[in-house]
Amino acid sequence: MIKVVRAKLHGIRVTDANLNYQGSITLDPEQCEAVGILPLEFVEIWNKNSGARISTYVIYGERGSRACVLNGSAARTCQIGDEIIIAASWYCQPTEIATLKPRVLTFHPDNRVDKTLCYDVADHGDGRYGFRILELEDVA
Repeated sequence: MIKVVRAKLHGIRVTDANLNYQGSITLDPEQCEAVGILPLEFVEIWNKNSGARISTYVIYGERGSRACVLNGSAARTCQIGDEIIIAASWYCQPTEIATLKPRVLTFHPDNRVDKTLCYDVADHGDGRYGFRILELEDVA
């Protein structure tokens, strides 16, 4: 088994940081649904501004809010306005890699969706793989 990216919110900006909360990251359900990130799912978060890397779970906030709120101890890893990457993963057999089509959203500075992308792996059948990023119609 290998661990691979399943869904990603790339370049979303932190809208708030709430230290006095139990923990997690609060996200807009519309954006999560567009890539397939579920409530309570663990995700990895990488802060492009500070380099901080954390793992926490997702809770859904208000639909249409474009929220990205780091809660609890995660709030100490960011500042409002920081650009972060949120990635969900899963485990699969290497032979399944070409069947996966992870969705990725990229964002404008106000957390409106800029692009909807898909990672596409091609199995050449001889132990070699191809990789490309496809742009899809905006779904958010």
